[in-house]
Order: sequence, then structure tokens, then C-alpha cells
Amino acid sequence: MTAVAAHSLQRIPSGVLGLDAILDGGFLQGGTYIIAGMPGTGKTILGNQICFHHVAHGGRAVYVTLLAETHGRLLAHLRGMAFFSEEPLASALHYVSAYRVLTGEGLTGLLDLLRKLIREHRASMLVVDGLVSASASAPNELAFKEFIHELNTLVSVIGCTTFLLTNGHSPEDVHPEHTMVDGLIELTDMLIGVRAVRELIVRKFRGSAHLRGRHVFQISPQGITVYPRSEAMLADPIAVPGEYKARALVGVPELDGMLRGGLQRGSATLIMGPSGSGKTLLGLQFLSHGANQGEPSLYFGFYESPPRLMGKGESIGLDMAGAMRGGMLEMIWQPPVELVLDALAVKILSAIRRRGVQRLLIDGLVGFKESTVHPERINRFFAAFTNELRALDVTTVFTEETRVLFGPEIETPVKGLSALVENHLFLRQVEWKGELRRVLAILKTRESGHDPSLREVIINDQGWHVGARFEGKAVLTDSRLPRPPKRRGSGGAKLPARKKPRRTE
Repeated sequence: MTAVAAHSLQRIPSGVLGLDAILDGGFLQGGTYIIAGMPGTGKTILGNQICFHHVAHGGRAVYVTLLAETHGRLLAHLRGMAFFSEEPLASALHYVSAYRVLTGEGLTGLLDLLRKLIREHRASMLVVDGLVSASASAPNELAFKEFIHELNTLVSVIGCTTFLLTNGHSPEDVHPEHTMVDGLIELTDMLIGVRAVRELIVRKFRGSAHLRGRHVFQISPQGITVYPRSEAMLADPIAVPGEYKARALVGVPELDGMLRGGLQRGSATLIMGPSGSGKTLLGLQFLSHGANQGEPSLYFGFYESPPRLMGKGESIGLDMAGAMRGGMLEMIWQPPVELVLDALAVKILSAIRRRGVQRLLIDGLVGFKESTVHPERINRFFAAFTNELRALDVTTVFTEETRVLFGPEIETPVKGLSALVENHLFLRQVEWKGELRRVLAILKTRESGHDPSLREVIINDQGWHVGARFEGKAVLTDSRLPRPPKRRGSGGAKLPARKKPRRTE
């Protein structure tokens, strides 16, 4: 019993970035898995990528096609992929066409051929591409079920992990082969608006935990890359954030005083305001001060390139270039075109772990919103993402642009985010005595006091500064004193307005 249990738990990594994380480590040795999807979704690429990874790590594989396409044409398409290698062909990886055997001898002849190929090549992995052809060749449903059952028995006894590639079906359809195999992975390619999005769903994975739901994947010259859905992947943070004890100075003495000593280390702060209010410059001040203190810092943004940001920082006296040369600052610029939300999280977290980042500025949250094809995900995504940043003890500053430049209304692109952060700072430009002035307000600090006064923000070549407090009424809200009620008669009818007396000379 112990030997059987140990054998059943042995994992066969797919080598596909992100997929093994979804499958809790990979496929189970000796299992049979269906990969289903409509033409063009990437089934053949995925099957070959798994095979090439397997033989590159000492395994042996047989790739059987039941389609009319020649192997020369198939390999010609694969040669542009980074995972492709000529070396294992015909030695550890064998391509065999079984199309004629299937059409001439039926399922019985196909099963005999598969049995022979596995034993002859001592295969530890088998891929059958075109299972829909085998299903169509079956005289009836029972015969096809018997074929799947006998193939399952064969590969499980030998320990040959098997993948059956077939055309996709709708989730409402129940096919006999789905109930008999160990796992079912579905690939889809959908149009959402004008954007084409590929997604992977693990419909079934017997004997192992896995991440359920839809996960975006991309096909590039590197092959297939899967991005596990962040709120599923990060549902359990790597550590439980502890009590706030230390402080991280922003680097603006007046603001640090208003915050009673700076930001809590490991906290998340939202700086919100319209364009031109000074959000990015304040974030750069935060990063520069950390870099000067020997704290690895990271900038991640969508709209301004690193050279422009360095020039912007230098215009207020920040030595951004020096911080980058010293290895204390890294800038990642991600132009907001056809992005994948979960890929952004992977890129940021990888950079944090690679350099031990302690300070992070994410400049422009709207870039995250525009990267998701499912808008209902955005709040759950940020909840999981910020929890992971806290667990990594990263002090994070987010900037978010408001749409209204003037007036009492505040409209944010990402609703509900304020509840997910510890600190909330608000910047705005206001008209004051015939001039436009920048104003700072601290709206919230969790587990800490702060100065609630409105302060003027001064930005010059000496840096980002907080000036005197505004001593007026409704600087931000722009509210008015209530007007006196209009005169009405005893029956509620509106009375005519009083006429002004005529002026006489």
C-alpha cells in the first residue's frame, strides 16, 4: 500500500511557466489527461512543449498524430519556439503517424500500435494528438469507452503519463472520456470587445489540489506561458503581517511630521489626485530617500519612461541616476498596451524577491484596471496583491489619478481601493486668490494619528515641500453657505420678488 501511494503522488512537471503552479506541482505520473480546445487555441503547442521539457530532463516520449498533417510541417511550425531542439528527435522523442492504422484497423489496431510504441521506445510520456478522430472512428459509444479504459489501464501500469489532445466541447456537454480520465484541461480563445484573450481552465484533476477558475495564457516565441489568477494564487499570503512597529520616512520633513514619523513599514499608501498635482514627484521623493538610506527600491509605471522620470526627479534635486548606478533603485516601465493583469503582478513580485525590495512605487493604478478583461476581478486582485506585499514587508505607495480637476466631486478609476490601504493622501489644485495652488490633505492613517490640516504643496528645484496651512473655508469641497429660503405665501404659493426701489437723481 505504501509503495502504491508513493507512486501515485510522484509529479511530472510540465515545464510550462505558471501551469505547474496551477496544478500544485505538475501532473501525476501514469495519469491520463485530456487537453481540449477549439482549433487555434494552442493544444498542439502545449503538447509538444510538455514533451520537449520531459525529454530534456531525461524522459522519453512518443508523439502520435491521428491527423492528416505531415510531421515535417508540424516540426517546421515548432522550430520557431524556444523550447524546440533537434537533438532529442528520433532518439528520446519520436513522432509517429497513426492515421492510416486508425482508418484501416480501427480502435483495436490503434491500441495495439500504442502499446507497441510505448514498449519499443520505453516511453515515459505519450501524446495522442487528434482524439476526435478516434472518437469519430468508433462504431458506437461503448467501443470508444472500452478504448479509453484499456488505454488508461495500459499507461497506468507502465507509469507512462499520457495526454489526449482533442477539439473542445461546451461545458454543458458530458462525454464518456471526460469521466474516465484523470484530468481535463480546457483551452479557450475568446473575443472580449476587440481584444482576443486565451484562457486555461482545469475542469478536473483527480488526486491533487489545483487552482480552479480561468487563468490567462499567452503564446509567444518562448512557447506557452500561463498566468495563474492572482487572487487564487495569493489567497494564502506567504506570511501573516505583524504589528506595525517601525516607520519609513517619506523624505519630506514636513509631511513626515504630519504623519507622526512617516509611513508604517510594510504598509500600503494611496496618493490620489488629478494630473499635475505632484503625485509622481512625491513618489519619487519616497523612493530616492529610501535608496539614500540603503533600502532597495522599485518604481513600476505605465506612462513615463525611465529617462523622463530621472529627468523629472533631477529637476527637484533627486539623484535618481546615482541611485540606479548604485543598485538601490530599479525602474520598470510597462507601456499600457495589451497587458495581462496577472502578468503585471508576477513581474512586480519577481523583481521584489530578486532584489529584496523594501520600497515600491506603483505609478498609475488605472494601468491595472485597463489590463483586466474581467473588471469584476479588480478589487479581489488588489486585496490579494496588497496582502502579499505586506507579507514581503514592502512599504508600498500607489498613485491614482482622479478625473475631476476642480470642484467637490472625486471620481476614482478603481473603486473601493481606499479600504485596502492603511494611508490615504489627497492632492489637488485649487484656485486661491487668483492663482492655482497645490493642496495636500491626509484623509486616513490606520492605527496612527496624523495632522488633519490642509497644507499647501510647494514644488521647486529644491524639492517637494509642504508649506503653511490654508486658513479658508471649503478649500477642497468648494461648498457654499446656504441660501435663505424663498418667500412663500400662506398657501405655499411663491410670492413675487420684491422690486428694487427706483433710483432718483
